[in-house]
Amino acid sequence: MSPPAALRAIRAAHTLVWAFFVGCILAIPILAWRGWFGSVLVLVIIVFIEIAILITNRWRCPLTSVAARYTDERSDNFDIYLPIWLARHNKLIFGCLFATVLLFALALWLESVPFRM
Repeated sequence: MSPPAALRAIRAAHTLVWAFFVGCILAIPILAWRGWFGSVLVLVIIVFIEIAILITNRWRCPLTSVAARYTDERSDNFDIYLPIWLARHNKLIFGCLFATVLLFALALWLESVPFRM
């Protein structure tokens, strides 16, 4: 496979992985609203695994290092099909969103748990 074709494949895979995690984050408040807290927990664990992977790799997706082998370009979106502004602020935007939906889901869960004294 030629370097440009390999880079396109990596960018496509990276974009799909990114979309999967964004989908997990966006699904959490919907599932919490419906009271499906088991599913919420599964999605939260999946996102926390991704966060652990990012922390382990110094806040870089492992696919970024793979993509870097095929190009000298290093713009914020060289490794993913996202607008540059979104690629640049991705962790901040979705980190804040994840924290917000976690608090929302927690509030709904606490509201649904019967307290006994």
